[in-house]
Amino acid sequence: MFQNSILSLFLSNPIAGLVLALCLIMSLTIHEFFHGFIADKLGDPTSRMRGRLSLNPLAHLDPLGTIMLLVAGFGWAKPVPVDAFNFKDPKRDMALVALAGPASNFIIAIVFALLFRLGIGQDTIFSDVFVLLVQINLGLGIFNFVPVAPLDGSKIIMLFLRNDLAYEYENFMHQYGFLILLALIFPWYQGTSPISALIGPVIQLAMQVLL
Repeated sequence: MFQNSILSLFLSNPIAGLVLALCLIMSLTIHEFFHGFIADKLGDPTSRMRGRLSLNPLAHLDPLGTIMLLVAGFGWAKPVPVDAFNFKDPKRDMALVALAGPASNFIIAIVFALLFRLGIGQDTIFSDVFVLLVQINLGLGIFNFVPVAPLDGSKIIMLFLRNDLAYEYENFMHQYGFLILLALIFPWYQGTSPISALIGPVIQLAMQVLL
């Protein structure tokens, strides 16, 4: 989804590429931190007890997932452990925890869009970085809304399903979600991936609104 932009920035300006890489790592870190933060506030201390309630990137990054994000345009971090049995309302609270991650990406996108609009970093190496950070964080947030496990959307959507349907959906996603996600990411649809065809226009529309 972002492969050309990221690689071209690295090749054309290594300093800007390094800044972008650091910001990408922080975006993933903040995403996972907020999952744990909201879970902790809702009564589940699992993430805190396992050292995941932290803004230290080393606590969250999956090495392969980080490399994939930088060179292939999609990636992942280590999922924050959550024990739904600690919640008062497991179905609702799991959805809120799931929502916290994409919400943090949207906040980051809005912040950097405002910085760009205010002219901060204009005509410098940071100008392209700001725009890419907006694009990438919008992409991470919107991508995670896709209701396929292990993405956050698979937990958010269960809030709107009857308990019996939610249970069946969770079981189905547990068995086949990752395979479905791979099929959506693989570029077999008219030379692109179905997920890019699905959410690409949404990201571009959001970019136009913010920038």
